Amino acid sequence: YNDSAYVYPNPSSPNQMIIFDPDICDGCNKCIDFCRTDCLHPNPEPGKPPILLYPDECWYGGCCAGACDKGACIMEHPMNQKAVWKRKETGEIMRVGMKDPPEPNTTPVCS
Repeated sequence: YNDSAYVYPNPSSPNQMIIFDPDICDGCNKCIDFCRTDCLHPNPEPGKPPILLYPDECWYGGCCAGACDKGACIMEHPMNQKAVWKRKETGEIMRVGMKDPPEPNTTPVCS
């Protein structure tokens, strides 16, 4: 009788909310401590990135990625949250949360 338990990522989900850089991640597990939905699980191998156990439960708040001092984990938002729009006059492409956003368009909608 084998009474060992194993943890594997959820294979039925296409989501991967965090991308870990295994060359930078030292397995400190700060991201696990700050995750609000317990999507991550410590890796049983010391020094390895955490396991994405419940990716569909993620709120995409970014607390886990923000807690990483080394920049080893990057929040990867799903495609439906990567909305962009294009300013008609200039052709400039913008998105929510972009660095150095342009000045707002103050032209009235109706004149």
